[in-house]
Amino acid sequence: MRVLYIGGTGEISLACVRQSVQLGLEVTVFNRGMHNECLPDGVTRIVGDMSDSEAYARLGEEYFDVVCQFLAYDPLTAQHDLEVFGGKCGQYVLISSTAAYKKPPDRYVITEDVLLENPFWPYAQAKAEMEDLLLQAHGDGRLAVTVVRPAHTFRAKFPGGVAQGDDWAWRVMHDRPIIVHGDGTSLWTLTYAGDFAAAFCGLLGNEKALGEAFHITRHMEAFTWNEIWTELAASLGRQARLVHVPSETLVRYNADWRGQLLGDKIYSTMFDNTKVMSVVGKFECDVSLTQGMSFASEHVKKRLASYQPDEKLHALLDRIADEQLKLGQ
Repeated sequence: MRVLYIGGTGEISLACVRQSVQLGLEVTVFNRGMHNECLPDGVTRIVGDMSDSEAYARLGEEYFDVVCQFLAYDPLTAQHDLEVFGGKCGQYVLISSTAAYKKPPDRYVITEDVLLENPFWPYAQAKAEMEDLLLQAHGDGRLAVTVVRPAHTFRAKFPGGVAQGDDWAWRVMHDRPIIVHGDGTSLWTLTYAGDFAAAFCGLLGNEKALGEAFHITRHMEAFTWNEIWTELAASLGRQARLVHVPSETLVRYNADWRGQLLGDKIYSTMFDNTKVMSVVGKFECDVSLTQGMSFASEHVKKRLASYQPDEKLHALLDRIADEQLKLGQ
């Protein structure tokens, strides 16, 4: 089976490429070639940019049994892919996001029948629009589509939020506080990329997956944000200094945080993976939170050697922490 990955070296896609190779699939990746040194032996590399229409169109001149699109973030990309790959591949897999599910959620346990309605975050809205466009094309017989919705999936990066994972790591190493939205007790699902990949590859070339949408996450298990930040710091050999701030207050400090918080991270949910397991078989997420943070920390430590702090961001985070800690004094 010939599989094309658009991307292939990212936080999730590299694990999927590695799993595909282990399964004996013939793998090709198309990307800008910036991180190809980490690809496993035997992978065919095509260096190119999706913005280069001619180079990208040439991908449609070859037949791939499966095309996995990890770099689509807007409906125009989905429409372009429909033109390039429509009728020219056996299966097209769109990487969407669980962020597209209804916010605020109506229920605690999320299944695939939850509506895609996120009024807070343009990123999530664009994913929903792409899903609608491509599943309509599937229904019209123009492209055989499968949609996969990862939740927060990590491999070489710490969880982010109002700052990126490397920002939090730098702050931990310099004994500066981590800003936690709310009281830190809301539940968040973290899935290690290798665990995700095992289930993902079971959908490739699988006729039962065509025309369907699946989320792939840790099954019915989640962690509090307090646990997540504590384990992040522990993986660096430090203790976390947590400062809790209401999410609405954080958005008043920086309106750009609205999507990440009100559109995603503040809600307690868990994901029922029964649907994908009915197609690929039961799978386990074997990597614990502690193990996953430990694996990621090895990559983070290397990046911290050349990390350049955004002084404006860190000044704001320090200000928020100081002002919050002074309340009531």
